[in-house]
Amino acid sequence: MRAYLSGGMEYVGDEGRSWREEMEEWLASALGWESFNPNRNSDLLLDRLTPDVPFRTLKTTDRARYQKIVEEIVAVDSHEVAEGSDCVICLWDDGATRGAGTKGELTIARYFNKPVYLVTTMRYEEIPGWVLGCTTKQFTSFEELRSFLRHVSRGKCP
Repeated sequence: MRAYLSGGMEYVGDEGRSWREEMEEWLASALGWESFNPNRNSDLLLDRLTPDVPFRTLKTTDRARYQKIVEEIVAVDSHEVAEGSDCVICLWDDGATRGAGTKGELTIARYFNKPVYLVTTMRYEEIPGWVLGCTTKQFTSFEELRSFLRHVSRGKCP
């Protein structure tokens, strides 16, 4: 089994690394699952494509280069949700609401009938209807999600 770890990056202080690394480790040790962590993939890509400059600065200093890199990130991540992962685990927080990637990933998952497990402390009324329409099950904490996955997982995304 393979879970795509979706959530804000561009507008989050650590680009969502901490929760993804923790979830990635837990999925492997507790369930034997693999994960796609977009932080790791982006790091590899950006090390190759922008060794000379911090990537985010390109948004204001070299739009054409930035656009080309973002197009590659979108292609890789979209393919991973559609073809490489069995489900999506999403942290829906302020960072996710500001960006667009998370919404796109959830839409792709929905289109390809992949379960989407949304972890959020936001009130239901504050979450966009589109996001709710892509969500299979909602949790108020990662511990609640982990408990659910431990109890219902039998080698596949429930």
